[in-house]
Amino acid sequence: MTAEGFHEGRRLQMARGVLLQCIMGGYPPARFYGSDDGDLALVPDPAQIHRLPWSKQPRALAICDADELTGESSPLSTRGQLKAVIARYAALGLAPVVATELEFFVFAPNTDPTQPFQPPVGLDGRREDGHSAFSVSSNNGLRPFFSEVYECMAALGLPRDTFMHEMGVSQFEINLLHGDPLLLADQTLLFKHLLKEVALKHGLTVVCMAKPLAHTPGSSMHIHQSIVEIATGRNVFSDEAGEPTATFRHFIGGQQAGMADFTALFAPNVNSYQRLCHPFASPNNACWSYDNRAAGLRIPASSPVARRVENRLPGADANPYLAIAASLAAGLYGIENRLEPSEAIQGEFEVPDNLSLPCTLHAALERLKRSQLAKELFGKEFIEGYVASKTMELTSFFDEITPWERRVLAAQA
Repeated sequence: MTAEGFHEGRRLQMARGVLLQCIMGGYPPARFYGSDDGDLALVPDPAQIHRLPWSKQPRALAICDADELTGESSPLSTRGQLKAVIARYAALGLAPVVATELEFFVFAPNTDPTQPFQPPVGLDGRREDGHSAFSVSSNNGLRPFFSEVYECMAALGLPRDTFMHEMGVSQFEINLLHGDPLLLADQTLLFKHLLKEVALKHGLTVVCMAKPLAHTPGSSMHIHQSIVEIATGRNVFSDEAGEPTATFRHFIGGQQAGMADFTALFAPNVNSYQRLCHPFASPNNACWSYDNRAAGLRIPASSPVARRVENRLPGADANPYLAIAASLAAGLYGIENRLEPSEAIQGEFEVPDNLSLPCTLHAALERLKRSQLAKELFGKEFIEGYVASKTMELTSFFDEITPWERRVLAAQA
């Protein structure tokens, strides 16, 4: 909308069904979002209105809440779902603290989607060959791009902790500073948008697919989680002696109880399971461990004040609001019901059947559709609408025949 209209406070409305729009552009049947498909109000968050530094023409972006015209948050809004989870913690005098680690690939333009992605040609005239993991000179060929990324992050008020080259070919990772879950979800969304826009200016393509390249590690969005008392700021995962608390155990127990039901929320696309089924430190399990990257729930080495639980299941393709909401909601469910976790695992291990997770989108959606826990925590309308939208996407995928099928199966008798 125009700046004049925004400053006048003109209400921006949007059809309710847009919140269930498929990634291909279609919609599930209207019964999943109200047969009338009435309007929602988009209400800007005053703290999340940003001038876009990469745009020559003055432009701004406002992150909005999707509210019903009666004033309450729409149950179909993932940002609203996260705010509701945070409020449930606050009612207990608690505040979750999270940080996200986002991995992504920087590629040359890919004008033919039937061809694999390629790393860009760097300033040295060569394409990276994949030997630059954690190298201090690994992004020299992309320095102009990353310089503008840093500048734009500063202009948008996005503080960064660490930035590094990851294990994949032209793959990178950023760690955002820990803080309020809603703020971190907003920052993760803004950062992904920033990456793609700045990349286009530099003739590059940023890809946040979970697994864009074969035989290469995928891209995750690990979520680090702790909980503090609102009154004191104390991390409730550690007691006065610095030992793990019962609340810490119950939080892990809740995470384990919800991970299989919520896999489709953490891994929302067909491609998500390419990452999980080829686990380069991408564990598809609900095991937990102290500092073992093969576990879906990892407790990083830290001081007691920083004790936290890392959920390693979400991919870079996950909706940050929904993934954080699902992870925190599962943990709170464990706290409220005093759920005990399994025994911690260490070293090499085999995943017990009760801690294995769905390994295809179809299986994950079937699990979510049957989940009473998901409907209890997020509402029947949201879960049924989400499943309907993702089922349409899965059907669209099955409507195409892949090059592998033509190459391998056509020759069979």
